[in-house]
Amino acid sequence: MAKTHTYETLVTWTGNRGTGTSGYRDYGREHEVTADGPPMIPGSSDPSFRGDPARWNPEQLLVVSLSQCHMLWFLALAGAKGVIVTSYVDKASGVMAENPDGSGQFTEVVLRPEIELGSPEMAVHIGELHERAHEKCFIARSVNFPVRVSLPAEQ
Repeated sequence: MAKTHTYETLVTWTGNRGTGTSGYRDYGREHEVTADGPPMIPGSSDPSFRGDPARWNPEQLLVVSLSQCHMLWFLALAGAKGVIVTSYVDKASGVMAENPDGSGQFTEVVLRPEIELGSPEMAVHIGELHERAHEKCFIARSVNFPVRVSLPAEQ
């Protein structure tokens, strides 16, 4: 039997401007994302959908969760293989297509990790480690769109 993990969160809408959802322009998209332990995440919708650009939106959180999951697997696999990673920065991006009826879906997320290693000879393992990290990432395995890893030419 598979081992299961449960993740509980709480999303609280804070955008009631006094008249609730009386009209599309009459309410704020502000909300708070909380869970036991970590600090609150201030959320909103994408600014394209009347959201607050100073707050995280669900689309950004999806892209960052893919990036974090891949990075954490990469670091674990590198450590197990004896590859010393001294720096890891990922400039991830996602593309969402909006349909005429207002619905939409992600069509792709591209991870662009830039990694520094303890010694140059360890670079021969980078491609294999990224492939294995992608295969292991819980979040990437759960989405129905491509998640690609694009490496700089020198890696």
